[in-house]
Amino acid sequence: MKISTKGRYGLRAMVDLAVNASVEHVALSAVAERQNISMNYLEQVFASLRKAGLVKSVKGAQGGYSLARKPVDIKVGDILRVLEGSLSVMDDSEIDYADNKSIQYCLKQNVWDRIDDSINSIVDSITLEDLVHEYKRLNDLEAIMYYI
Repeated sequence: MKISTKGRYGLRAMVDLAVNASVEHVALSAVAERQNISMNYLEQVFASLRKAGLVKSVKGAQGGYSLARKPVDIKVGDILRVLEGSLSVMDDSEIDYADNKSIQYCLKQNVWDRIDDSINSIVDSITLEDLVHEYKRLNDLEAIMYYI
């Protein structure tokens, strides 16, 4: 499995949105500029994300995009599945697994399904909030807490 440009750009844009849309809507042009992504391409990506209910848009001069849910409630897997479809390493729709004693069936159960399970486990364990926190930590953007 290989994550396409659509998936990579979409994930970057969603993290950007989570970082920058804490108070108000963010213009898609601002995300495109910060992430160096074509505005036309980003519009296509965000149309899919909006249809899936991950972002919401507001039209007008003060319009833009914001997350439809809290960053803690949006998982990397949610975003990638919208933009990539299945995250499976095998397209086994054409393979007949009726013979559960075949080599194909053995490989499916012991290799392909286990890889899929691992991928899904990882992408479903990381939230946008996790990525925002890590981005801010890497860039020294986290608020410093002073205790007395």
